[in-house]
Amino acid sequence: MAQKANRDNHFYADVQIFGEYPKHVLNYFEENGFQIAWTDEDLQLLKDYTVDFLSFSYYMSMVVSKNAAQREKVGGNLMTGVKNPYLNTSEWGWQVDPVGLRISLIDLYDTYRIPLFVVENGIGSTDMLTADGTVEDDYRIAYFRDHFEQMNLAIKDGVELMGYTSWGCIDIVSASTSQMTKRYGFIYVDADDLGNGTYNRFKKKSFHWYKDVIETNGASLYTELQPATK
Repeated sequence: MAQKANRDNHFYADVQIFGEYPKHVLNYFEENGFQIAWTDEDLQLLKDYTVDFLSFSYYMSMVVSKNAAQREKVGGNLMTGVKNPYLNTSEWGWQVDPVGLRISLIDLYDTYRIPLFVVENGIGSTDMLTADGTVEDDYRIAYFRDHFEQMNLAIKDGVELMGYTSWGCIDIVSASTSQMTKRYGFIYVDADDLGNGTYNRFKKKSFHWYKDVIETNGASLYTELQPATK
């Protein structure tokens, strides 16, 4: 089951990187009577215009189970899966798994052998603005620190990781829940779920931390903080 789930996840990248549909997908189309109206020119275009690097989002990991009794569902951004009882979760039930990012990086690089780019990664949480106009979001710092450390280990394992961007730099309405109070940013925006507020912006503690990470090229990462369990 895990192998099938991984093959399904790789489907889109397979087409864009290898320039053709994988055989197991073609078999699935045939077995289910799907008739794709493509031409030889379409197939040649796929071969001629493959991508130079692979970008992907990573927020959490999920597992699969053949045992229906063990299939406690866990939510996610666009996908749902089976809960892993060994992982902590965010307030919205997203499983926090930094090691899973390293595993994903190694798996993708070993499969495709092209540079990788993490284009979304972050944690949504309820942030409280303090009287002095900041947010003490050590939980967010811990989340990013743990994921950055695993990315560094993946690079040492031979992965060609060309870049990283977080989700996101500033609080915006969450696409998955339509909530403003599910906050991801390094900058706090004074607005609630109904659009009320001044919309003034305040730098969170994580803003200054992330700035230091960038300026020191990661040397500031290894400060002891609490695990990311919120």
